Amino acid sequence: MSHDAMPPGPRASRRGDRATRGRKKDRKPRRGLKIALGIFLVLLLAGGGTLYWMYSSLDGNIKAVDINKALGEDRPEKLPTTGQNLLVLGSDSRAGSENKELGGGGNVSGARSDTAMVVHIPEGRTKAVAVSIPRDTLVTRPECTKSDGSTMSSANRVMFNSVYSLAGPACVVKTVEKMSGVRIDHYLEINFAGFKDLVDAIGGVTVDVPQDINDKASGLNLTAGPHKLNGTESLAYVRTRHGIGDGSDLGRIGLQQQFMMALLSEIKSQDLLGSPTTTYKIASSATKSLTTDEGLASLKSLSDFARSMNGVDPSSMETIMLPVAYDKQDPNRVVASEPQAGTLWKAIRADTTIPESAKKSPATGG
Repeated sequence: MSHDAMPPGPRASRRGDRATRGRKKDRKPRRGLKIALGIFLVLLLAGGGTLYWMYSSLDGNIKAVDINKALGEDRPEKLPTTGQNLLVLGSDSRAGSENKELGGGGNVSGARSDTAMVVHIPEGRTKAVAVSIPRDTLVTRPECTKSDGSTMSSANRVMFNSVYSLAGPACVVKTVEKMSGVRIDHYLEINFAGFKDLVDAIGGVTVDVPQDINDKASGLNLTAGPHKLNGTESLAYVRTRHGIGDGSDLGRIGLQQQFMMALLSEIKSQDLLGSPTTTYKIASSATKSLTTDEGLASLKSLSDFARSMNGVDPSSMETIMLPVAYDKQDPNRVVASEPQAGTLWKAIRADTTIPESAKKSPATGG
């Protein structure tokens, strides 16, 4: 997981929260799914070509967005190597009773992309890096064609996570490409219920909680130390904002990245190919909540892509937050910090090593 250019949402810094302390009623934060990268589970489990035939009946579950048709030819050039770039989104859609319950219920309509990660897989496909884009980042939204065929004009200083709800996934891809100059090869999206079901299907994920968490907003109560979390607990863990750091959206990105690594390690350690029943259960729950670009919208395509990534190990993955600074006009929002952000995107465009200087963010969220 509508907002307009400056929609209400979780504050980007504690400083912004101080300004609202005098209010009698706090606004309940819209908490989106914060670990969309878990959808790589689908790719990993589909990697066994000999088992792919088991999933042919699941093809119809996968929803597709024709990104290439929607964006046309006005796009960045493809990588000069065999590397790949994926945009992975977590949708907080309230569609369906299960998604609404997991999203906290309430009268929230539509959907937001509260998680966005540009996953870069360099040439050779033995490692990967995930760049998280904070939802409160102010960006320039390019002119986009909406799903109903109408045109949405360009706008400056809009909050990043509003683009999805206003114009749809193709416009999110276009926005990311315009702000980064990086060509997005594939698109993956998963919703609330899909994330919960994936974690439950693999039997839970163990994380080392860095400090006591008592977050009334997400309902999460954990003591510091190792915990094995089920699907509902995992969703609360990656959504918690007030329970850790300075209470900002930036603070919880660290938890999201930590959980992503733990999830991928758990998947890697399981003998999924040795348990067809478990694998089918995982595939079924995943595909029901999965939206991809046309190029990945079948189990055969997912299987082929997964086999090309067999060399990627969780221990070799790197997670980075897009370098951002607090906006000078509105400290509750952030903007891409230069020259760090520009250097980071340049390295991805060239499929080269990202300099350490490009990974440091002035706004850390505690």
